Amino acid sequence: MTNYKRTKIIATLGPASNNLDTIMKMINEGVDVCRINFSHGNKQTQSLAVNTVHSINKTNQTHIALLADLQGPKIRVGEIEYDSLILENDSFITITTKTCIGNCSKISVDYPRLAQEVKENDRIMLDDGKLLLKTIKTNKKDEILAKVIHGGIISSHKGINLPDTKISQSSLSEKDKIDLDFVMENFFQWIALSFVRSADDIIELRNEISKYKNTKTPLIIAKIEKPEALDDLDNIIAASDGIMVARGDLGIEIPMENVPLIQKMIVKKCLAAAKPIIIATQMMESMITNFTPTRAEVSDVANSVMDGADAVMLSGETSVGKYPVEVIRNVRKIISQVESYEGIFNKSHIPDPKNAERFITDSVCNNACTLAEQVNAKALISMTHSGYTAIKLSSHRPKSPIYVFTNNHNLLSKLSLVWGVKGFYYNQFESTNQTVTDVKMFLKDNNYIEEGDILINLTSMPIIEKGKINTIRLSTV
Repeated sequence: MTNYKRTKIIATLGPASNNLDTIMKMINEGVDVCRINFSHGNKQTQSLAVNTVHSINKTNQTHIALLADLQGPKIRVGEIEYDSLILENDSFITITTKTCIGNCSKISVDYPRLAQEVKENDRIMLDDGKLLLKTIKTNKKDEILAKVIHGGIISSHKGINLPDTKISQSSLSEKDKIDLDFVMENFFQWIALSFVRSADDIIELRNEISKYKNTKTPLIIAKIEKPEALDDLDNIIAASDGIMVARGDLGIEIPMENVPLIQKMIVKKCLAAAKPIIIATQMMESMITNFTPTRAEVSDVANSVMDGADAVMLSGETSVGKYPVEVIRNVRKIISQVESYEGIFNKSHIPDPKNAERFITDSVCNNACTLAEQVNAKALISMTHSGYTAIKLSSHRPKSPIYVFTNNHNLLSKLSLVWGVKGFYYNQFESTNQTVTDVKMFLKDNNYIEEGDILINLTSMPIIEKGKINTIRLSTV
């Protein structure tokens, strides 16, 4: 039987991995999605990454997805003298919104309204929370005086977090709109929007995407990394096509001890809503420089799989780390081991009768997964035209592999991010019986199923109309 990995792996491409040989090796080790982080790099390096992935897919008939991670309103320190400096504890420093070369007495930031929006005693955290400052006063125009509470080394362009300050800047920055042009021209399957605060941010991005005359419309992932997003979480999940728990910034913006339970809560909500869920940040951080991960990192990846994540995402580990291929190999081994545990399967949820448009399909998927568990089916097989059935089946986390067939190559790449789904191209929609026979023979010939296996086919009748799924068929190979 062909090896079958359910939890997907997302790898960020960067200087350490942005070449054909390394990307190909990472894919062979288990990468399903390649992420382009628009906070770094330039159009030349981004084009190289995109073109390499497209070339691999064309040459090898694979469907590796491309995920564009928009920077969002990330506030950053400006240029610093000699590129870095040390801020001493209990010292005072002026933060200005005017461009300057930073030194021990003054540094600049790239957010013009910061002095207007920050308040006395608000915390200012630099470099992912490594340094902590407290606001002493602001002129409400262009300067803030801050005290260094916990100092250290700060270098040019490091990020700033403001957990006590309400920022008015849109989640879709002007830079993001420029990057969106590139994303739409280069046929990405997924777009992640950073620093989402409400469902309105998702709606704004969707409206921007609708302006492009592009039939290959990407799906939207909301990155949960702001406390305001937790207040509007249900609406954000409803408005998005997927969710990312971006634990790095989230763990700075809220108390870090709250993050594990919030992660589990978000995963549970996404499973119930049938929305793909990604766990991200510091999964295997030590492997940026070390050949092996810490045992705590192994447990972190394993717990994300046990929680029910669709995918785990690697950032610096594959973009700038010394061991991009080895880290993928380690993550794959952890996933394979955890997926031998029965407790991760069968997260069934009852369809909502209020969802009249999808109630029949939802009910068919729910019952198909229940039946698959009862008869120990070796495969759940479905045709899909929108991807809805595949994602709905996946949300139940069945133990049976999910094999989907479609005549849409772009959709196959989108489904590469979805838990448990293996997609294949198929374009012969003549009759239900013929289609069921065709896909069964294909799976058998390619060692996905074998003689004697019990299968469950989900189809729409009549199949030629490509309607919603309405039929369950149980058969034996």
